[in-house]
Amino acid sequence: MLTVTSANVNGLRAAAKKGFVEWLADTSADVLCLQEVRAEPQQLPDAVRAPEGWHVTHAPAAAKGRAGVSLYSRREPDRVQVGFGSAEFDTSGRYVEADLPGVTVASLYLPSGEVGTERQDEKVRFMDEFLTYLKGLRERAAADGREVVVCGDWNIAHQQADLKNWRSNQKSSGFLPEERAWLSRVLDLEDGGYVDVVRSLHPDMEGPYSWWSYRGRAFDNDSGWRIDLHVCTPGLAAKAVKGYVERAATHAERWSDHAPVTVVFDV
Repeated sequence: MLTVTSANVNGLRAAAKKGFVEWLADTSADVLCLQEVRAEPQQLPDAVRAPEGWHVTHAPAAAKGRAGVSLYSRREPDRVQVGFGSAEFDTSGRYVEADLPGVTVASLYLPSGEVGTERQDEKVRFMDEFLTYLKGLRERAAADGREVVVCGDWNIAHQQADLKNWRSNQKSSGFLPEERAWLSRVLDLEDGGYVDVVRSLHPDMEGPYSWWSYRGRAFDNDSGWRIDLHVCTPGLAAKAVKGYVERAATHAERWSDHAPVTVVFDV
């Protein structure tokens, strides 16, 4: 079995003080992908920078206090790569991948965007470059007899079932028609060639949501978004036996505004 967990930690130093360290000690994951770490490795407490029993790669952003992704694996990777060959984005702390036996696992933090601003333009540029990379990654992996899972905060809710208040968010970044169309391309087996594995396991379910705003009572009302995805090549997706959100029992027990999303594969 291969268990892969993805979590946007909303600042790893803050999360470490709120319960992430205890969660990490208890997790059964074989691979853990983190996003929005927002720290240089030397700024992290030992318990999360290099915890015993894990091989860790941190990919901080050149811009201090922003973005940042990390990848933890129980087994030492055969190869690690930071970035995806982008002149603009390879130092932005948004992508790291590692080769493990038979599978390439990646942690992605896609830009969040904001309609009418440069941040949205940046998001569009990232998406354009990244889709090209995803196709090449899939092809290279297939040639090597490998599967791929790119997990992380994709910052796009694909379908109406992926966010509670979809009617009022149709002009909001994260649910724009053009963003959803791009993700449809990623998930088109004739185009991007990938599968949204949690949706494939729960085809008729509202959610399961993985992010809730800290504003109002979004968490208590389960007024969330499903934007933290495990996007897999079809061969690996077919081996997924369980996919679930590790939702905290109460608002007070959360260590991020996102919850970890875990998929178990029978490999």
